[in-house]
Amino acid sequence: MPTAAGLHYFLHEGGSLTKPSLVLIHEAGGEHLSWPPELRRLPERRVFTLDLPGHGKTEGLGCQSVEDYAGRIVDFLNATGLSRAVLGGHGMGGAIALILALDHPERVAGILLASTGSRLPMPAPVLENGANPSTLLLAINYLQELSFHENTPESLRETVFKRLTQIRQTLLYGDWLACDRFDVSGRLETIKTPTLVVCGKGDKLTPLHFSETLASRIPGAALQTVDEAGHMLILEQPQHMAKLISVFLATIQYIPGM
Repeated sequence: MPTAAGLHYFLHEGGSLTKPSLVLIHEAGGEHLSWPPELRRLPERRVFTLDLPGHGKTEGLGCQSVEDYAGRIVDFLNATGLSRAVLGGHGMGGAIALILALDHPERVAGILLASTGSRLPMPAPVLENGANPSTLLLAINYLQELSFHENTPESLRETVFKRLTQIRQTLLYGDWLACDRFDVSGRLETIKTPTLVVCGKGDKLTPLHFSETLASRIPGAALQTVDEAGHMLILEQPQHMAKLISVFLATIQYIPGM
């Protein structure tokens, strides 16, 4: 995997430079593989899928806030020569995309917000148990119960669970704290970029009303709900997500270099 601004990333060269590139930003405790192949290799589009600081193959420590993570994405855009891009974020990644749309609108051609909100309060049992390495597994188990639709195959649940248990406690807990402290609820009306909000109908962690708030307060935002999906809808319904994203990208007006 190549590196830019210290971040490892996977690049799918599937489209023309006359179309905006898509930059995918993973959730708390995630990595580039948190995005399924259907989205990492979206047809007819250049897709950059990142490992945030301290995650996946990117070395170092995680950031202390969503804003700090957003700053590292700006560095990445500069290093890769992306003057503007569509930013797709899941969970904490969606919060990062929101910060970029608010604080660096000139770099953002559009935002995809999946399973996220203008606030991301973490359940108390997750924060309480996540603070101690000896009880981290309790926090992960609690989080898992909120992350999937009831019909999601057990094999997928086990894959995500195993990935979370392999992450060091300080990084995972730091991400959860960053989410819990995040709040842009008073700024949504100032976002001017094209926005697609997507939520699984069975999402218990960032429930539908989070997405409804985003869609109602961001001017011109579109809301799509996904059946048979919970918080992990990008893994639960990847083909449906790919179709939604492709349609959204086709609506974005884009002039290279501007």
